[in-house]
Order: sequence, then C-alpha cells, then structure tokens
Amino acid sequence: MTRAFGWSVLAAIPAAALAGCIVQPPYAPAPAAVAPAEAAPVAETAEQAPEPPPPLPDYDQPPCPEEGYIWAPGVWRWGPEGYFWVPGTWVAPPRPGVLWTPGYWALAAGVYVFHPGYWGPHVGYYGGINYGGGYGGNGYMGGRWVNSRFEYNTAVSNVNVTTVHNTYVDRTVINNVTVNNTNITRVSYAGGAGTRVQPTAEETAAAHQVRTPPTAVQNQHHYTARNTPMLNAARNAGHPPIAATPHPGGFNERGVTAAKPGGPAYRPQHAGGKPEQGERP
Repeated sequence: MTRAFGWSVLAAIPAAALAGCIVQPPYAPAPAAVAPAEAAPVAETAEQAPEPPPPLPDYDQPPCPEEGYIWAPGVWRWGPEGYFWVPGTWVAPPRPGVLWTPGYWALAAGVYVFHPGYWGPHVGYYGGINYGGGYGGNGYMGGRWVNSRFEYNTAVSNVNVTTVHNTYVDRTVINNVTVNNTNITRVSYAGGAGTRVQPTAEETAAAHQVRTPPTAVQNQHHYTARNTPMLNAARNAGHPPIAATPHPGGFNERGVTAAKPGGPAYRPQHAGGKPEQGERP
C-alpha cells in the first residue's frame, strides 16, 4: 500500500522579522537538545501515503514551560496503521538563533509525501498550512530572537508572564492564533484549500541555508506518538486525546491538552488505516 523512500527535504526559508535591540543574558538550551552548531542539510526518510492526512484537530496550546523553548505544532504522520498524530509541543532549540520549520504533507505524482521539519536561521516553506500557534502558513509570528534571548509574542503564544518576562505583544497576527477559527482553513497538506504549493521568492532564495534536523528529544517524541495506539487517526476519528504537551514526550504530564470535539469524524480510505477488529476508534 505504501512505501518509504529517501526524500531530500527541499524547503525554502523566508526572512524572519527580528525587532528590538535590548541586550539580554545569553540563552542556554537544555543539554539534551544540544546539536552541533553546523549540521549538514536535512536528508531523512520520508513517509508516503495513498490518501490525504486528516484535517488539523482543534486544540489549545499549553503554556510555555521554560524560557527559551519554541513551539513545534502537531502534525499527522504515517505509520503501520495509517495516520497518527504527533502532538504539538514546546521544545528547546539546538542552539540560540534558530527557528523551527514544521514538516508538511504535499501531493506529488498521485501520492502524499511528507517533508520533515528542521531548524534553521529562518522559518522556511511548510506548505502554506495554517498550523496555528504563530504558524499561519508563512513564517512564525509566535516569537523572535533578540540577541541570544527568545522573546514571546503573547498575542499568539501561551506564556505565563509571571515566570517568563521576555515578552511583547503584536496583535497584527491575532487572527492566526488557532486553527479553530471558522475563517481559517484546517487543511493539513499543501495543495488543499487555503494553502499554496509554491514557495515565495524569499523562501526560494533561502533554500541553500544550513538546516539542522530535529533534536534527539523531538525524534523520541515522534516515536512515542507512533507507538501510542490512541493517537492513531482511525482509532480516535481524527480527534487525538493527546493533542499537545508542555514537553516533548510528556504524554502523561500535567498540562497536556486534548483535541476539542467538533467536525466530521475521520475514516481512513484504505484498510491499513483501520483499527484492529474489536477495537473502538
């Protein structure tokens, strides 16, 4: 039904807006998430699926657990039983100054291909998909780097300002905060309604910048989701009970949010995405 093949991620990177010149103490990411300062361009094995991914679920973003963490939105991935949900999560970047470009699905030659996400100095092309939480389809408006410290846009990011003080407010992106707004498409692949299949000129020009693959904790987060039956779309009808977590892999920790009810139930088009006999979706 499906097969995995090597796919070189080709994502272009638009310029991210950095404002302000306040000198702040340097940011030190969590040791477990540290990666080499310079890494080779991302080249991973990508999934290939015979049907489009389910719509993006509607869920609340947990509060940012630690200063310096950056939001990585949830995304559908493909596994032995079809699509499964990798919860959105806050994650420590591999080094200061880099931002997360989410992975995305796109239709190519009659099949749906997943392009993995990566870290880089600018946010690249991710299919024009509105993931919410600052990822409105072009760039990232949830925060910005100022020198070596990350500042959060509280109009978009869920941040406890009593514990995290490096914040600002930019309400020009308030309509891109969540995917549940009726005026915002919930499609989860490039080429669907409201998305775009071509990168902008700025994204194309930035295609050759150095990119860093997901960190070790992000990879573990993905594998944990893959092996969690309740996150399979055929079992949860497209409404994952664990939609977002405060930390990568923290599926049972306090602050986990579930998908909200509403919208049609997802049903897979192919047998590989069906739950086993006797199990309830």
